[in-house]
Amino acid sequence: MYVALHNLLHDRLRFALNVLGVALAVMLVLFLLGLEQGLRLQVTAYLRQAPGSIAVTQAGVDSFGGGSSLLPPGLEEDLRQVPGVAKVVPVLTQTAIFDLHDKKIFAFLIGYDPALGGGPWRIGEGREPRERGEVVFDRVLARLHGVRVGDTVEVQGQKFPVVGLSEGTASWMTALVFVRKADLESYLLTPGLSSLALVTPAPGVAPEALRARLKGLPGVEVWLKSELIESDLRLYQAFFKPVRLMSLIAFLVGTLVVGLVIYSATVERQREYGVLKALGARNARLYGLVLAQALAVAALGSLSGILLGFAAARLVLALRPQILVALEPGVVGLTLLTGLFMALLAAWLPARLVAGLAPAEVFRR
Repeated sequence: MYVALHNLLHDRLRFALNVLGVALAVMLVLFLLGLEQGLRLQVTAYLRQAPGSIAVTQAGVDSFGGGSSLLPPGLEEDLRQVPGVAKVVPVLTQTAIFDLHDKKIFAFLIGYDPALGGGPWRIGEGREPRERGEVVFDRVLARLHGVRVGDTVEVQGQKFPVVGLSEGTASWMTALVFVRKADLESYLLTPGLSSLALVTPAPGVAPEALRARLKGLPGVEVWLKSELIESDLRLYQAFFKPVRLMSLIAFLVGTLVVGLVIYSATVERQREYGVLKALGARNARLYGLVLAQALAVAALGSLSGILLGFAAARLVLALRPQILVALEPGVVGLTLLTGLFMALLAAWLPARLVAGLAPAEVFRR
């Protein structure tokens, strides 16, 4: 280990710059992984927090947020009559355009019955809607546009008083806004209709078994809620692919930086490696020296990169609060493994160089 550190610290400025290069690559990997995880959490937030373990949509609709669904009239009562059903929560949804300070802002309206549930899971300020026309606004969207509890917002000429601000309902695309289902029915001229039914099985009834019973109902698709969440995520794969591509590029850049560092240190110290070989050092010993150097650079760069990644996430949250960069333990762990893999790949070419050294040839140079 002493020889490995001596080789790396021979030119300390270059060593520091190389560690910084790895740190920036790791920071980008961590940030992009956190961004993808944040997108996943945002697009599935409602279904993950909503009651029930079974979701019923219109036949042919395979997502919650990406398709228009209207359930057959009277379906909620039909669902309640099925043995094994403990609770049914009907929900009506619609994309709406709010007029906020002369700007058109898209939001996703969720109409629910406060007595049954299906509304905001965390109120940061104010209360849930009780009276006709009241809404709960997303707190991030409200902050971005100066909306406060007690203000009135307008949707295509119709005014809604804001009585609460919800948390955890923001998104980089469209935030969630909650109203009473009866009010949304009146606004959309769809009395008694729902977009989604959330079903809770009775105690002792397996969700899979209850889904099998519900599949006999006409005009609907019956999902385990986890399946509908996965279907929603597949809908947004087009957004995830560029993020993954950028993560791969950052990983390759970091690997190249580590590889160049170790390769340069190995070339510059060929004579020392030749001496070690002449003294009887086996290739495995020399491989260990090369790997130790790669691990040292990758470890310092990875730890620094993770710190920079957390700083970048906090900066984004301050500047663009609707964008979630979720740096969960799993994401951080995956980033550390990425740094380790960088070191292993980067050590391969220098190790081959060391293995091919002939002491006699080294001393002739």
